[in-house]
Amino acid sequence: MNLALAKIWGLFVRIVMVEDNIAVAKGVAYRLRDEGHAVDLLHDGGQALEFLRDDTADLIILDIKLPGLSGLEVLSSLRARGDHRPVLMLTAQSDTPDRIAGLDAGADDYLVKPFEMAELSARVRALGRRNTTANRAEQSIGPLRFDANARMILGPDGPLTVPRREVSLFETLLLANGRTVSKQGLLDHLYGTGSDVDESVVEVYVSRLRKRLKPFGVEITVQRSLGYALSVAAS
Repeated sequence: MNLALAKIWGLFVRIVMVEDNIAVAKGVAYRLRDEGHAVDLLHDGGQALEFLRDDTADLIILDIKLPGLSGLEVLSSLRARGDHRPVLMLTAQSDTPDRIAGLDAGADDYLVKPFEMAELSARVRALGRRNTTANRAEQSIGPLRFDANARMILGPDGPLTVPRREVSLFETLLLANGRTVSKQGLLDHLYGTGSDVDESVVEVYVSRLRKRLKPFGVEITVQRSLGYALSVAAS
């Protein structure tokens, strides 16, 4: 993936991948995380449907053949409860009827196994461009504003130059509306549930972001053993 182009498009997204082939799932997750996305891996249809009830991922990659509930059942249930996030279905070469059923059930795109990782990345980018989340209002804290569509932090004089991981960290804390977010919760948002990344990485990002926010009177507070919260510094 062209990372410079991805940064321009703002296409670093949170992805939930539901695939029962562990090797395939891990391989895809490794590639997508290397491109800057956060990826949650799930391997059972029933568990995925429950997980997606409260999760805020931007995109879902869903295999049709799953234990528990099939991918088609998961997709139908998502659409029935008003969840219209983009869904990329994974299907076997011979499953033409399933591909048709998936599209009819509300899938946004499908990819036939075996597939090239470059094609998967391209489809993720395409769905990311389509899902601009225009309905998410711009949010503010102190003199700073967060543009969710462009994924940029805006100051009084325009956009701030902030690395993408720190932007994701800022977004997570901002959406918490002053509530404390655990270190593990931040890590899951930055890298995806189950990622092999040490929690100490969060401390590094918090420290860097805290320095960037300080001139604007916005601070990241810490509660020992609980987590972090975003607030306007007391005057």
